[in-house]
Amino acid sequence: MEPANHLTVLRRHWRLLAGCALAALVIGWLLTPTGTAVDNGKWECKVSIVPAAGSGDTVKIDQVMSFATGSDVAEAAARKLGTTDIQGLLARREVAAVSPQMLQFTAHGPTQQACSDVASAFATATISGYGREAQRNAQDSIQALQQQATVQQRQLDTLNTQFATATRATRVKLQPQIDAAKAAVTQTLTDISNLQNAARTDAVRQWGSIDSSPASSNILTAPSSRPLRLGLAVLLGLALGVVAALMLDRLDSRVRSRNAAEEAFGLPVIGEIPVLSRRLRRLREPVVTARPSAPAAEAYRSLRSTLLLTGPSSLALHIREGEEDGTPAARAARRLAHPAPVVLVMSGRSGDGKTTTVANLAAALAETGRSVLVLDCDFRHPQTHEHLGSGTGPGMAELLAGTRSLGIEDVIRPTNVQGVTLIGAGNTNAYPAALVMRAGEVLQRARRHADLVLMDTSPLLHANDAYDLVQHADAVLVTVRSGNVTPEQAARVSELLARTGVPVAGVALTASTSPSGGLPRVGLRRSESSASGAAVTPLGRGGQARALNRPAAGEGAAREPERPAPSWARGRDAGPPEHPADVGFADGAASVRRAEGDDR
Repeated sequence: MEPANHLTVLRRHWRLLAGCALAALVIGWLLTPTGTAVDNGKWECKVSIVPAAGSGDTVKIDQVMSFATGSDVAEAAARKLGTTDIQGLLARREVAAVSPQMLQFTAHGPTQQACSDVASAFATATISGYGREAQRNAQDSIQALQQQATVQQRQLDTLNTQFATATRATRVKLQPQIDAAKAAVTQTLTDISNLQNAARTDAVRQWGSIDSSPASSNILTAPSSRPLRLGLAVLLGLALGVVAALMLDRLDSRVRSRNAAEEAFGLPVIGEIPVLSRRLRRLREPVVTARPSAPAAEAYRSLRSTLLLTGPSSLALHIREGEEDGTPAARAARRLAHPAPVVLVMSGRSGDGKTTTVANLAAALAETGRSVLVLDCDFRHPQTHEHLGSGTGPGMAELLAGTRSLGIEDVIRPTNVQGVTLIGAGNTNAYPAALVMRAGEVLQRARRHADLVLMDTSPLLHANDAYDLVQHADAVLVTVRSGNVTPEQAARVSELLARTGVPVAGVALTASTSPSGGLPRVGLRRSESSASGAAVTPLGRGGQARALNRPAAGEGAAREPERPAPSWARGRDAGPPEHPADVGFADGAASVRRAEGDDR
């Protein structure tokens, strides 16, 4: 996919991109701290603590670890660092016994100095705090031993008194007791001396210096400020939206481009109408007359020119004959001799821009001097009168129903576009499918009141009205909105049109985001089976002509007599025309070019 196509996809899914960015912004706002965030994982510092020399067996490393993980050490370290966030401080340090005689503190910080300060604060608080705790315990033990030594000395003095007054035999018995008492007193006094010496020195001390190093686990770090974090969240949301938009575009098989439309319908795209702005969509008149210089107006004029070049030759010949004698009687005689062609504008689904195309195509044809009669046969949702600025009243429903004695002249109403008249849908309570079955006679009369008749119908895939009206038309123009139909629906429309045998002028692609411009790729060939009643349609993709088979002779006896195919549906070798005005395709095309030049 080219970059321009990627931009088109992103522009089409701009709501998805905005939603992802907004969702990421809200989530980032809720999860990001209010203040400036500090990354405490950049540096790692380690410091070890071991029993002090001379402490002997009085210091147990498990006791030191239990003291180091207590709240007293954390509060002392917080006071030394000048902070009140004790929980945050505890989250930045770890304590572990790496050996039976060594305790290690591991601290983390955003800088080397901050990390070293935390490690030093916990080590100092542990050494001083445990030293004071050891001194208190030593004093308590000394007092208990002194009391024990006093008792032992009394016992020894008692034994000595007894020994002095005892007989020789008794002395032999008392001597072991006196020796044991002396040994107990000596041991107690030794313990007291050791405890006194230990109380005068620190119980634990720091082993070596603080080891600082950058943390190797965090190579990429998040921004520290909240605005930067929110900006990063928005960028991540946009990236997610871009990926989602491209995935949706891959999964979306709807017809959006000119090539896709030609491939799906098997018909040439003879016009690409760009997306109308909201201001132009609000206008209740054709863009061709309201904004003559708008790109959409030029696109509708291009569609008109293409339709003239590939359509019935009488579209151009009427201008030439009208210039020779423009009296009403001459025009009436010419229309009686050469009835106006009927072009049916239809779509597969609603929302394809069919009614808008009818109104603007009528206005564009009227610019060339032709009189255009628009028939609103969309009885379910009639809107043509709103686009052409005409009122409501009796119309096609009353003519087709035949319930009122109305002539076709009574229901033709003028519009805001010069040269364009309208027969509205009218007011009907009858089922629309029952009305269109009697459309043949009405259309025959309508041909005599204009140079060209345009019909607006219901969507082909939603109602059967258009399928019943196709048989009365000389040509069909299919409208499709970009992104509104799937290839399956387009193939169904093409299949239904192929069954009718009516020539299809081509496809008008509306709301095209990237009109390709240039001349449409259209062409006509006579079907090899024309002798058996096959009609010719424009060339499909690959340059192969497709034949639309009409019913064989005898099958349509109950229907109205089949009209001869116009000159644009016959090749050069299809025989002479039925009247002098019906010349071949090349002459008609030349007349169109002369007519277009005279109009300008």
